[in-house]
Amino acid sequence: MLELNQLQEKLLNNFQKQFPISPTPYADIADSLGITEAEVLKTLSELQANGIISRIGPVFQPHSLGTSTLATMAVPQLKLEKIANYISSLQEVNHNYERDHHFNLWFVITTTTEENLQTILTNIEQNTGFKILSLPMLVGYHIDLGFKLTV
Repeated sequence: MLELNQLQEKLLNNFQKQFPISPTPYADIADSLGITEAEVLKTLSELQANGIISRIGPVFQPHSLGTSTLATMAVPQLKLEKIANYISSLQEVNHNYERDHHFNLWFVITTTTEENLQTILTNIEQNTGFKILSLPMLVGYHIDLGFKLTV
């Protein structure tokens, strides 16, 4: 695992929940840390290139901007990385992860309409050759998903 430096830790810990809502969020972050906007952007790019973070963006209340589902597939281990990379390349997928289970590839799809969601699910099945189990949210529970990355 990559050892985080002090700036990386501050960016990851301080701005998961308090990301500035402004026309210049990275400049605002830089000002609060006493560094340049270029340093913020460079550090975040490095974190992304090293696989520490996958994206920087908002998380919206489910179904407030469309529809979504939690989806899972049972993929043979030898094909898992290739299919996971394909799933990750889809604009409507914000993350995916492997689980130690028969259904070993899990991902969330968010899109504008139920019809579009069904089209995406069908396309994934056709392009991978594997069936998807779609698990749409029936009841929402709010949990705090901030992850402190230092001891």
